[in-house]
Amino acid sequence: AMGILAALIIGAIAGWLAGKIVHGAGFGLIGNIVVGIIGALVAGWVLPQLGIGLATGTLGAIVDATVGAVIVLVILSLIKRV
Repeated sequence: AMGILAALIIGAIAGWLAGKIVHGAGFGLIGNIVVGIIGALVAGWVLPQLGIGLATGTLGAIVDATVGAVIVLVILSLIKRV
C-alpha cells in the first residue's frame, strides 16, 4: 500500500512539475498524476537505454518521473496540434 501511495505522490509531483515546464500542457490533478506515472515508466525505460543515470532515492525518482512526464507532455502536445 505504501508503494502505491508513494508512486501516486511522486507521479503527482512529477506531473505538476512537467506541467509547469511544458506551459499549457497540464491536465489537472488526476491527469497530472497519470502523466507523472506514465512519465516515470517512460523515463525508467528511456534513460537507461541512453546510458543516463540521474539521482537516486526519492529525489531521483521525482527527477526521473519529471523528465519522463515532460517527454510525454511534449508528445501529447504535438499530437494535439495535428
